[in-house]
Amino acid sequence: MKVLVINGPNLNLLGKREPGVYGTQTLQSINDKLATQAHQLDVEISFYQSNHEGGLIDKLHEAMDTQDGVILNAGAYTHTSIALRDAIAAIKIPVVEVHLSNVHAREEFRHHSCISPVCAGVICGFGANSYSLALQALVSGNQ
Repeated sequence: MKVLVINGPNLNLLGKREPGVYGTQTLQSINDKLATQAHQLDVEISFYQSNHEGGLIDKLHEAMDTQDGVILNAGAYTHTSIALRDAIAAIKIPVVEVHLSNVHAREEFRHHSCISPVCAGVICGFGANSYSLALQALVSGNQ
């Protein structure tokens, strides 16, 4: 099984940006932990981060022919991007939407996701463990 983890805008600042909301782990430490978990599950995993919407869309398009599933933290694009929504709908492989924080316990504008309706599932509020739970769901087919 091959899984791509895609992280959107500002996630490269994890560990520095609002640690009270997003925690103190860096994106690299989250990726390292996920890589260890993937190895234990016999999953080939790769990682991509971009602050640019087009880069995220291009990666989703590429995943269609190379990956069995995607874990996506689209950051703020979750709440605004019809283009990301359309890309997810087009690729026909399971995409699990993840968030470090519980978006439903935050500002009102974060309560709506443009991408949730076309994702296989949504995991939020468990910090870095949200990624781990998403990987488990993809591997078990419970997405």
